[in-house]
Amino acid sequence: MRNIWKGAISFGLVHVPVKLYPATERKDLKFNFLHEKCKTPVRYERVCPTCETEIPMEEIVRGYEYEKGRYVILREEDFENLPLETAKTVEIINFVKLDEIDPIYFEKSYYLAPGDGGQKAYEILKQAMLDQKKVAVAKVVIRSKESLAVLRVYKNVIVMETMFYNDEIRATQLMPEINYKVQVHENEIKMAGSLIDNLTETFSPEQYKNRYREALHDLIQAKITGQEVEVAPRVEPGKVVDLMEALKASIQLAKEEKERVTAREKKKTGKGRKTAKKLTP
Repeated sequence: MRNIWKGAISFGLVHVPVKLYPATERKDLKFNFLHEKCKTPVRYERVCPTCETEIPMEEIVRGYEYEKGRYVILREEDFENLPLETAKTVEIINFVKLDEIDPIYFEKSYYLAPGDGGQKAYEILKQAMLDQKKVAVAKVVIRSKESLAVLRVYKNVIVMETMFYNDEIRATQLMPEINYKVQVHENEIKMAGSLIDNLTETFSPEQYKNRYREALHDLIQAKITGQEVEVAPRVEPGKVVDLMEALKASIQLAKEEKERVTAREKKKTGKGRKTAKKLTP
């Protein structure tokens, strides 16, 4: 894994040299667009309509349109020379409790590894955050953009989560559909709560699979080998006629599923086996 950024975590007068690594990756299947007639991949070219030629990447620069048709050109050295402490530093602003931050603010995760000579300071910061049960709110510049971020400890490493700023979170009032008025009965809420109880278990990320990606992969493999693809019957979503009946049925299904899972677990661990009788002399 290659680091994409080098700098330091800064808090108070302390500097912790670090290297930044992407912590996540998308595993979606990628498709090319083809010309249906000859199956040739469609090319997307960077063409200048004035020069009527294709432009190589090294001739492309970034421009900010400050008036219609008028641009200020910004080059890489302009971004690197910005007079900001966060240009090569994860600048910690303060420390907060993680549960005070709503997940809607989180954008992307990165691993922070200790840089050359920064192992001891890195370990001290990590242990201090664990002991205090706090996370650090910071600012950092990555790829020409200053981001708000949170530093926290995850599986013995410091993780940096880039965040949206408050004014980047859209107001819920922008959705007209939420301005509804309905009457809800206490029994309905209790039934929904009972269903939640039956579906509650310890979070285990490995149990969740991307079924769409798996089905898509199977479809591709079937087409490669020329096999017929079996199509499962689609369940069309319909209107719930009786909410209480739907909740009762859902609770029963959840109970049955939990019993099946428990039975499978017992079978795996051998708890259902009969114990041998003790032999008496």
